[in-house]
Amino acid sequence: MAYQTRGRDPLLDSNMALAIEKRGKELLGLGLLGLAAVAMMMFASYSPDDPSWLSAVDTPVQNWIGQTGATIAATLFMVVGLGGWGIAIVLAVWGVRFVLHRGQERAMARAIFAPIWVAVLSLYAASLTPGAEWYASHSFGLGGIFGDTVMGAALGILPIGAAAGLKILSLVLGIVMLGLGAFVCGFERSEIARGLRWLTLGVIMAYSVLIGLLTRGAAGAAGAARTARFAAQGAAQARRAEPALAQSRSDAVTETHGAPPIRRSVHAKVQHDLHDPEDGHAQYHAPLQAPQRAAPRAPEKQGGLLGRINPLARKPGPMPAQEWVEPEAVAGDREMPGEDRIKEKIADIIKSRVRAAPQAPVQHAAAAAIARTGRRGPTPLLLDTARQGGLPPEPPLTSAAAQTLPPEPRLSAPVPQAPDPAPTAYQAQPAPVEDVAQDDLDEAVILDDTMRAAPQPAPRAQAPEPKKVVQHLQRKAPAPSARAAAEAQPALQFEEAAAQYELPPLSLLSSPDNITRYHLSDEALEENARMLEVVLDDYGVKGEIVSVRPGPVVTMYELEPAPGLKASRVIGLSDDIARSMSALSARVSTVPGRTVIGIELPNDNREMVSLREILSNRDFGDGNHKLPLALGKDIGGDAMIANLAKMPHLLIAGTTGSGKSVAINTMILSLLYKLTPDDCRMIMIDPKMLELSVYDGIPHLLSPVVTDPKKAVVALKWTVAEMEERYRKMSKMGVRNIDGYNGRVADAQAKNEMFSRTVQTGFDDETGEPVFETEKFAPEKMPYIVVIVDEMADLMMVAGKEIEACIQRLAQMARASGIHIIMATQRPSVDVITGTIKANFPTRISFQVTSKIDSRTILGEMGAEQLLGMGDMLYMAGGAKITRCHGPFVSDEEVEDVVNHLKSQGPPVYVGSVLEGPDEDKASNIDAVLGLSTGGNTDGEDALYDQAVQIAITDRKCSTSYIQRKLAIGYNKAARLVEQMEDQGVVSAANHVGKREILVPEQ
Repeated sequence: MAYQTRGRDPLLDSNMALAIEKRGKELLGLGLLGLAAVAMMMFASYSPDDPSWLSAVDTPVQNWIGQTGATIAATLFMVVGLGGWGIAIVLAVWGVRFVLHRGQERAMARAIFAPIWVAVLSLYAASLTPGAEWYASHSFGLGGIFGDTVMGAALGILPIGAAAGLKILSLVLGIVMLGLGAFVCGFERSEIARGLRWLTLGVIMAYSVLIGLLTRGAAGAAGAARTARFAAQGAAQARRAEPALAQSRSDAVTETHGAPPIRRSVHAKVQHDLHDPEDGHAQYHAPLQAPQRAAPRAPEKQGGLLGRINPLARKPGPMPAQEWVEPEAVAGDREMPGEDRIKEKIADIIKSRVRAAPQAPVQHAAAAAIARTGRRGPTPLLLDTARQGGLPPEPPLTSAAAQTLPPEPRLSAPVPQAPDPAPTAYQAQPAPVEDVAQDDLDEAVILDDTMRAAPQPAPRAQAPEPKKVVQHLQRKAPAPSARAAAEAQPALQFEEAAAQYELPPLSLLSSPDNITRYHLSDEALEENARMLEVVLDDYGVKGEIVSVRPGPVVTMYELEPAPGLKASRVIGLSDDIARSMSALSARVSTVPGRTVIGIELPNDNREMVSLREILSNRDFGDGNHKLPLALGKDIGGDAMIANLAKMPHLLIAGTTGSGKSVAINTMILSLLYKLTPDDCRMIMIDPKMLELSVYDGIPHLLSPVVTDPKKAVVALKWTVAEMEERYRKMSKMGVRNIDGYNGRVADAQAKNEMFSRTVQTGFDDETGEPVFETEKFAPEKMPYIVVIVDEMADLMMVAGKEIEACIQRLAQMARASGIHIIMATQRPSVDVITGTIKANFPTRISFQVTSKIDSRTILGEMGAEQLLGMGDMLYMAGGAKITRCHGPFVSDEEVEDVVNHLKSQGPPVYVGSVLEGPDEDKASNIDAVLGLSTGGNTDGEDALYDQAVQIAITDRKCSTSYIQRKLAIGYNKAARLVEQMEDQGVVSAANHVGKREILVPEQ
């Protein structure tokens, strides 16, 4: 029966399903709001100094979201710049829409254009000009790398200028950004219109409220301040001026008219000026007195003493129209409580005057005030009270009255707590028109004194001088050796010296005086250091250039990196640093024993290094090096001299033209200038037949220069045999090295003795005691032997196995016997410089190579690919630190001159067996030592061979696979055993089907 589903009720009714759908959308909206908040905090707290994969610093993370937020923000800002804010805006807007259920149905159709809007935001930000702070910490614009790239391409396409095109693109992108942003955020036309109306209404209301608050607050504050100031100042000044006003009115009326009426306008003017000092210049002023200590007032309220000075310093205005009033009109003035005592004192002072006393001019009064106070400050205001117009003079003050007056107050001095003022009454009157100029002069004097009394600004602290980073090494001139000093003196030879070997003179080499010396100024070095700091900061490397060490060829800038910065990160920027500094190359490496990183940049002008200058150095001529090698100068300009006897072998690598052959010539000349043929003999192997052939025929050679690779193998095997022979001799003498042996030889030759050694030859048959015999032999000095191989790659191609075996044996054991190897190659690959050779050549020199791989092959690290060529090298002594060195230059003419001098000393004494090879017995022994014998050179191989022969004879069957299965050995070993049996006639050669016959009869 079919299952009936048509009449089933739904699991949830429509209302419940709708409610669940709404709650789910609200939860989604809250989640989007949370993500938007996280994104906004991440972008708001973004700092370019935070550690990320773009910047390796150890500063604490400033981003509010932590390390993850710093990494994400740095990535987004690098790619799209400020356009990353669009992500936060989209999340926030759609979060609000889902929570409020407004337009969430348009989410998928609109939000898919969010990446395009972010791109448009990036382009718009790229069209804006960032500030200096942005460029100080970023290497890209406000639009990130994407915005800068697209904007640059767009500006290149436009047919108009860059400035005009940038403005047009900025305008167009701004409009597109707003429109696309509204579309992505889900806004429709009605929502946009409604939002604009609300925005306009809000702006209008905010402006209205702001204007109301400002107007009400300003009016209330101004009114209150003006009322308080007028009430206080007007009342005080009116009461203080009342006696003077009364006296002035009475005198004026009596003298002018002799009638009771007076001018009403005078009284009105005085009352107006006293109550409103801002209106005009007061005609009658109260005397100045020290103000009472009161509560501090707002700066805009000119109360107290300052409030009274301002109206006094103002020029008088025109006199108003006069009106006659009765004298009784002035009797209605108000009085302030507590001023009765002041009125009485003023009246006593006025009555005590008997005649007018004219006042000194304002200028003299101001000077007198300064003299009395002993200091400059704001000058007390003095009024001119001389007789003017028709007013009667004031009577002079009596001595008693003068004693009553206090000293004139100092405006800048502290005010006493409760002074008892006794002000001086002034006879005030309107200033006539002709005295306006004098008033201007008085006012200028007062202002001048006030300005001179103003405190002088403190001298600005001098900016600290920048730290000098250029460090010139204080080197003395290299002291010449004894030989160089002797050659510099004129030689006086009275007797013919005995014929002996003469070392070549230094005069055969070019003089270092002809070399041009270049020096950079400290300013140029400082500028380069600052520029290098900027370049490093562009790549996110924080640090400071603490020292600059100029040299003859390169200049090293020592960088003190920020804590936590890896040296490998800076080393990897060598190519970028060279490009940014416009240099040929840049080498970056750590400085052993220090915390700085050395950045070596080439100088604009290279200084040539002279071989004669190094050979004349005392370290070379008078040093105790057995086999000195003049390597050149380090980056500081000091001579570098190495001892081949301590190395004990040297491996040299470099491309063609890097200075490798010149360096070999300088090393050979170093040995020839220091050692005689009795001290050092040489074997030169030159497969290229060009570089070392010039030395053919000098007394130091053991054989002619070897150019045939096959002969080179023979020469190396002879060297191995010589090493074994020397070890046997040293063993007989009981010494450990060649120096001990030659010391014994020198002692024996000085005493004319023979060497003797007692050895046990057996035992006595009768007694059984050991039998000893004494062996005697002539002492013979063993010279050092230096084997020089110019091109190792050519030899390895011809006989790689034998060459490697010989060099390995010599490198392992030849040091104590006085045999040393200098080996060079122009192809430092792993098939030429094998692991065995590298392990036995700890001292290496690398000239310029083509790749980082070659540098790692020869030195174990990068850096040789950044060298300059022409003698620029890296020297690694004994597997320790690597030192940069600049090799000396020696020309072909100099080499020929030295060789001709050596040839003139006599013919060489060659050893014939070096190239002819030893006899068969010695040759087999040497092959056995080197592991090159095919007949089995170990007991184990001999046993295997015997077993293979026994199997072939017994089973009457022999093949490579059969021997391999029977002996359980490898295929190559089995094939070698079969070939050995064929050579010795045990089995026949294989026939056309590969079968061999057993030639030995069955046993």
